[in-house]
Amino acid sequence: MINIKPINQTKLFGLDRYMSELVFLKDNLPNKILLSGPKGVGKSTMALHFINYILSKDEEFKYDIDNYEINPKNHSFIITLNESNPNLYTLNVNQETKTININQIRDLISSLNKSSFNKKSRFVLIDNVEYLNVNSVNALLKIIEEPSENIFFILINNDKKVIPTLKSRCLNFRISLSNRECIDVSNKLLNGDIFDYVNEDLLNYYFTPGKILNLIKFSEDNSINLKKIELKQFLSLIIDKAYYKKENPIKFMIYDFFELYFRKKTNFKENEFYHLFLNQIENIKKFNLDEESLFIEFKQRLLNE
Repeated sequence: MINIKPINQTKLFGLDRYMSELVFLKDNLPNKILLSGPKGVGKSTMALHFINYILSKDEEFKYDIDNYEINPKNHSFIITLNESNPNLYTLNVNQETKTININQIRDLISSLNKSSFNKKSRFVLIDNVEYLNVNSVNALLKIIEEPSENIFFILINNDKKVIPTLKSRCLNFRISLSNRECIDVSNKLLNGDIFDYVNEDLLNYYFTPGKILNLIKFSEDNSINLKKIELKQFLSLIIDKAYYKKENPIKFMIYDFFELYFRKKTNFKENEFYHLFLNQIENIKKFNLDEESLFIEFKQRLLNE
C-alpha cells in the first residue's frame, strides 16, 4: 500500500533547490512564508522537512541536511507523526464547511496565546489557504501582522487565488517541477518504475508526483488495472461508477483527465464542444452545480465516437 501523506515522508525528492533557499534564511527567518504551486508537487512535505530541520537541530538524530532526510528516530518527528508536537500547529480545510472558517482561526489564536512548553520556535502550518474566507483572513491577519516572538507561519497554496492582503504580507515561493522531474520523483517515491503501474496514455503532462501516487492508490483501492486500461475506457469507468461523486483523488483529478482527452484530439482547440465544455465546467465550479448531466453528455458525445 502506497503511503502518500506528507507527514509520513522522511525523504525529500526533487525540491532540493527550494529547501536550500529556506535553510539559507534560517538565521533571519521571515515570520510569514507562502509556498505556492500545483497540488501534489510537494509543498507540504517540504514545509514539514524545513520545520523538522529547525526543531531537531539540538536533538538527537537531527535532520540530515546533506541528504534532505528526516531521521525516523528523531523526537520532533515522532511527536509530529502522533499529532502531539507542541511546537507545530496545523490547520486545513474543515470537511463540513469546505472552508477554513473563523472558528478554526479562533482556536489557533487561543493555542498561540498559551505559554510555550519550551524555548524552541513555534510553527503554524496552514494548508489550502485559498479556502480561507474573508472573516478568517481578517482574523488571521491580526495575528500574523503582530506575532508573538518566535512564532512562524508557513502557508500552502495550490495555485489558486489568495486574498491579496494576505499574499502581500508573506515572503512568496513558487514551487514547480518539470514533467521529467515529476516522473523521477514519482519513481523514487514508488521505489520502482511508474510505467509498471500506469499506462502512459493516462498521464497528463501537468500531473504532479502527488497526483500520480494518488491515482495509483485509487486504482489499488478499487482494483483497477491502470497498466491495461486506456484513457477512453478509464473516463467511461469514472462516469459509469460515479467515482467523481466520492471522496477520492478522482474527485479532484477528473478535469485533468478531461483536458488530457481533448489534448489528444487533433485540432482540439477548434472543437466547438471543447469550448462549450470548458464554459460549463467553469459554471459548475463557480456556482457549485451538479456535474452528472455534463459528464453523461461528455460520454455520449465524445467517448462513443
